[in-house]
Amino acid sequence: MTKAIGYRRLIAPLAALTVLAGVNLAQAQEASQSHLAAARAAIAAIGATEQFDGILPRAAQALKAELIQKDPNLEAIITKTVDDKAIALAARRSDLETEAARVYATSFSEDELKSISAFYTSEAGKKLISEGPIVTREVLKAAEVWQNGVARDLAMQVGEVLSKAAGSAAPAAE
Repeated sequence: MTKAIGYRRLIAPLAALTVLAGVNLAQAQEASQSHLAAARAAIAAIGATEQFDGILPRAAQALKAELIQKDPNLEAIITKTVDDKAIALAARRSDLETEAARVYATSFSEDELKSISAFYTSEAGKKLISEGPIVTREVLKAAEVWQNGVARDLAMQVGEVLSKAAGSAAPAAE
């Protein structure tokens, strides 16, 4: 086989992959307004971005502490300025929701997002969200107890077999 034929065989699949990737990227970027609305509803239902609500307040608090430590005489102006600027930046929180909606719209169909939203806004879904962390903690505790018991029993059972093997092998060695 010549190099030219080898390259042609390589180029065709790569070109097809490039076209498919471009189509998928275009579809992801062009999610319909209803698809993005379904994504936003699902995000709101599961509280997907709530964990990020404290980022700006924590950053503002850390900045105030750092600046006040450097110049305690300016505490009042530092506090006011940082608070004012943080409040102004709070409007950018919607940017996170928009990006999260795009990610969800890329990963889930509009119907899937509607199903997710429907479940998590139901009583069972709300209970899963509120009780889920407690249940998870209890399952982890149960798994730890189970793990310790299994490890203990495994060690005991292997120890018994090895003791018997050592006991039956000992007279032959003497």
